[in-house]
Amino acid sequence: MIAKRLKEARQRAKLTQEKLGVLAGIEEATAYSRLSHYENGTHKPTYELVCEFARVLDVPECYFYIRDDKFAEDVLALYKSQK
Repeated sequence: MIAKRLKEARQRAKLTQEKLGVLAGIEEATAYSRLSHYENGTHKPTYELVCEFARVLDVPECYFYIRDDKFAEDVLALYKSQK
């Protein structure tokens, strides 16, 4: 689910793959390529990197791991309502 949710959250934040990668601490030279691999599911980011993506995108870390789409959206809504 990481790949799908990462792409959705990035697009919702109106960030390019490269910009998200840089903001999460990935070297600018490889940010676009790495994000592309993560969003396509070719590679999986570490939990620590997922936490950085969550921080930048302002979503809870668990959002990336929830299998059920409806539940993931409910968790995201609850997270946003608590801010």
